Amino acid sequence: MSSAEQWTHTERGGPAGGRATEVIAGLRGTSEGGPELVQLLTPEGERVGNAEFDPYVADVTAEDLRGLYRDMVLVRRVDREANALQRQGQLGIWVPLLGQEAAQVGAGRALRPADMAFPSYREHGVAWCRGVDPKDLLGIFRGTDHGTWDSVATRFHPYTIVIGNQVLNAAGYAMGQRFDGRVGDDDGEATMVFFGDGATSQGDVHEGFVWASVYDAPLVFFCQNNQWAISEPTERQTRLPLYQRARGYGFPGIRVDGNDVLATLAVSRWALDTCRHGNGPVLIEAFTYRMDAHTTTDDPTRYRLSDELEAWKLKDPIERVRAYLIRHEHAEHEFFDSVQAEADALAADLREFCFAMPEPPVAQMFDHVYAETSPQVREQRDEFLAYHAGFAGGEH
Repeated sequence: MSSAEQWTHTERGGPAGGRATEVIAGLRGTSEGGPELVQLLTPEGERVGNAEFDPYVADVTAEDLRGLYRDMVLVRRVDREANALQRQGQLGIWVPLLGQEAAQVGAGRALRPADMAFPSYREHGVAWCRGVDPKDLLGIFRGTDHGTWDSVATRFHPYTIVIGNQVLNAAGYAMGQRFDGRVGDDDGEATMVFFGDGATSQGDVHEGFVWASVYDAPLVFFCQNNQWAISEPTERQTRLPLYQRARGYGFPGIRVDGNDVLATLAVSRWALDTCRHGNGPVLIEAFTYRMDAHTTTDDPTRYRLSDELEAWKLKDPIERVRAYLIRHEHAEHEFFDSVQAEADALAADLREFCFAMPEPPVAQMFDHVYAETSPQVREQRDEFLAYHAGFAGGEH
């Protein structure tokens, strides 16, 4: 029995009757994008007009588009290099973003300097847009630190490994923005929190929806629906498109083509603008696809078909911008060559840094438990160091 057929049966095993056709249609809408998908650049790189969202990218110039293309190419190269480093034993694990560059760069570039971003563990593209050096990400996946960037200066929270937990953190932060009077006009602040389709089945996400809604928090929930929650497809997570869940909490939801960086930029600007003016939260479902494994410990060939992957390759987020730039003569071969050269240099720098990373001192795990150390932590540190010194080489 197919997954769609499973959903059309009642608990007693009988058919769901007249609901069968409706439910199957809903599942197909979930898997195909649906008629309400916001798209400004087609997979072939053709511009599509949209009266509602065109104004939010009216100021985007050819130079800006080249910048978005550059962002995505460099972010993809960082991702591929880190993936290779893990395979060579230099990282304990890596979480690929291949295929999701447009969703992350479009949203990341929509954020203003005063806005705050809360990532999960895959937002390498958003980190890039917030000014975080890719080298600062490596310690997390090498197991030597929790991220070395300044989350206050970059307005980019540390990565969150626990599925969905960052949504609660973001809801609290956004509520604080509202309590502090930092919303209500063009200069207001907003927060954006990133999570995947699988996280929408976690209680933390729904609690975040509730609190942000009742307190009109300036929070954009940015769900990257990459079609697979590890090995479970979206149709096993929901009967309706994910963006429609916002209705139950009393705030707007919208679905955007997550492989279209221009549409994602426009929708994210609209959502952030809605929030910063004090109108409460917004849910964005960025409809995209995870082209690689969930993490480097995952084997996607065990649960999805190769023809699905091949179909999504035709919707590549980088190639559609490249096609647009070439079609409209906004970029020459020299530009593309220079971006590729910059990507090569970035990858080489990342690799050199990774191979030279020193092992941290064992006492480091006690250094930032609290903002200020405590007698209890000092006691635990001293006890552990004395124990560790009893082994060969333990003095380090």
